[in-house]
Amino acid sequence: MKLRRTADGLIVSDGAGGWVSLPAAAGLAGAHSDALSPETTTNLAAFLAGGERTRSAAAALLEQVHGQTEAAGDPAAAQLPFQPRSMRAFMLWESHLVAASRVLVKRFFPAPVSRATTAFEAVTGRTFPMLKPKKRFYEIPAFYVANHTALLADGDDMWWPSHTSFLDFELELAFVLARPLIDATPEEGRAAIGGFFVLNDWSARDVQAADARENIFGPVVKSKTFANSIGYDVITADELPDWQRATGRVRVDGETWCEGTTAEAAHDLGEMLAYASAGERLEAGDVISTGCMPTCCGLELDRWIKPGNVVELEIDAIGTLTNKVREDGTPETAFGA
Repeated sequence: MKLRRTADGLIVSDGAGGWVSLPAAAGLAGAHSDALSPETTTNLAAFLAGGERTRSAAAALLEQVHGQTEAAGDPAAAQLPFQPRSMRAFMLWESHLVAASRVLVKRFFPAPVSRATTAFEAVTGRTFPMLKPKKRFYEIPAFYVANHTALLADGDDMWWPSHTSFLDFELELAFVLARPLIDATPEEGRAAIGGFFVLNDWSARDVQAADARENIFGPVVKSKTFANSIGYDVITADELPDWQRATGRVRVDGETWCEGTTAEAAHDLGEMLAYASAGERLEAGDVISTGCMPTCCGLELDRWIKPGNVVELEIDAIGTLTNKVREDGTPETAFGA
């Protein structure tokens, strides 16, 4: 089931290009119940927390009001689907880490380091050892805690941050939790996933390189704290039974720059949530990003967006996420005073 949130409540895709308003449909059918209460027809977190019972009630309601124009929903009225309670960003793909590190060194590290890396790989035909993930990457799913308060919606303008000359996009599959977790098993973690959506993890690559070389907290400090974008469309977890078969792409000004898949992740979603919840409590509404889909960032391509570009991210079966990059503007104009 694919949903969006509007000021009037949740709308659901009918699978044929139309949208149905759950509050309007429930009103027409007189179908409010414990499974489909006023809260679950207006609050996406509450809908996802209801799980299969709420989905089944909504599906039955859609059949009941099929063809009734009074139940139509307006997808153009969509808002951010929810305000995350927190956000954790993982990095799961070895190929992304190696390719991104290679360009980071080439473009932003001192010339002798770049030349040595390039020469080693040219002579040996092997990956330069320092570009490879450390052993712990394979042992545990690595993540950092991101800024959940700096969120752009689909269609919002992205300002050019004052502290970077190399703004970049990252296409990421993300999900929101539907129930709390504490010291979860992988199975419990998987069962707590409420829905999937598209996320753009905006990144400042020159700052990332400087942090990687000099910051004791590593490369995801100032380079990752200023903004993320999330799409309007959220699909319930049952719509993506095999998350490692998701496919996506990025278009800049209508031109396809890259395509990728979520195949060959180093860890499964259940493992990620078991590790993230170890010794602490995760809550419904917490957002988890799986990390950049391999090849789907400008850094890996060594190709760079600039002011005026329209950046469109897409994940098949979920939807798109589009933001225009502006030279002017500030966080204040984007998020309000």
